[in-house]
Amino acid sequence: MTVPVVNAIINFSTGPSFAQAAIIGQAVFGTNVFADSAAVIVDVSDRVNMIQTNRGRTALSDQFQTGTMTLRIVDQNGDFNPTNPSSPYAGLITPMKKVQITATYSGVTYPIFSGFITSYVNTQPKDATEVAYTTIQAVDAYRLAQNAQISTVTGATAGNLSGTRINQILDQISWPASMRDVDAGLTTMQADPGTTRTSLSALQTVADSEYGAIYVDASGSFVFQDRTVTVSSIGDTPTLFADDGTGIKYANAIWKLDDTLVFNSATITAVGLTPQVAINQASIDKYFIHSYFLNNLLMQTDAVALDYARAYVASRAETSIRCDAIELDLYTLDYNTGIIAALDLDFFDPITVITTQPGGSTLDKTLQIFGVGMNITPNSWKTVFTTLEPIIDGFIIGNVDYGVLGQNVLSY
Repeated sequence: MTVPVVNAIINFSTGPSFAQAAIIGQAVFGTNVFADSAAVIVDVSDRVNMIQTNRGRTALSDQFQTGTMTLRIVDQNGDFNPTNPSSPYAGLITPMKKVQITATYSGVTYPIFSGFITSYVNTQPKDATEVAYTTIQAVDAYRLAQNAQISTVTGATAGNLSGTRINQILDQISWPASMRDVDAGLTTMQADPGTTRTSLSALQTVADSEYGAIYVDASGSFVFQDRTVTVSSIGDTPTLFADDGTGIKYANAIWKLDDTLVFNSATITAVGLTPQVAINQASIDKYFIHSYFLNNLLMQTDAVALDYARAYVASRAETSIRCDAIELDLYTLDYNTGIIAALDLDFFDPITVITTQPGGSTLDKTLQIFGVGMNITPNSWKTVFTTLEPIIDGFIIGNVDYGVLGQNVLSY
């Protein structure tokens, strides 16, 4: 059985770039950077005991969260003891060093996690015959943006498109242009309010004003998706997972019917403008009131804010059963397409899940991936995709149709 090969790299250099130093015979043009870094770029792949990663968005806030990683390595010589003068990394073991996890399968290397070390935990058993470990905790660049306070944003004047504003905020915290994937955006912004807040809060405000999304991808880059992606990508061809032989096999699927995603009253308010309210009375009568609020957004007109409120309520007024999570076991299920899907699928990719129920009925739903978690040991590899309905199913703004194929579109 062929399974992915995990690659775990600790980079003791400073700065945000995850590019690896070019080593003779191993350089990958377009990926490596030339540097004399043999002493600070450490490959611990053959010492990995366990890796856990978690990246994704929460359902209630509709916002992506800081990605996290736990890396446990065998450390019999105390190499990662920061007080060990004999360690080959003496003087280098400090928080905020870089760590990157990738997986190589069938000649292709896939990013799994790129982030910054927050802690090293050394476990030294009393019995010298037992294994000693160092457990490394890491977060992705979302946490760095949360830690960086800003007030003014250079060049952030009225009329900027949302993508321009995202780049201006990232410039403000000196984030490298090479580590960004920023859509142009479709919503024009007010001038930046100039208040003291975190750079992450500023980025999220712009993303909310666009009906888009801001997150850090598995390679460590900030990604801004405008509403052409967040709304319409559900209409792309989905990857099919099924237990009836028609799609990729999976180890487990969790189906859920609840009111988590029900919102039948929405209030959207831009800075200096009037709160815009939309309600669905039939949904309120059925589920009681479920309110959604977004304040201090930066769209320029009440009309755009009202479109957002109406579209949000129209998308969330009803609920139906959904596949909340799907698990792929890369070791027990020997299949090429399943392994590639487990390594390649990411946020906003649509998937269809089919599950056969007792009695012959089926559950069948198409959703988007909004969370990716991996649990890797020397003898196992499980990938869990958490899924949700699209942020907003479909709507029209400024005579531009952002509807989703096969779903209702609101026009106001």
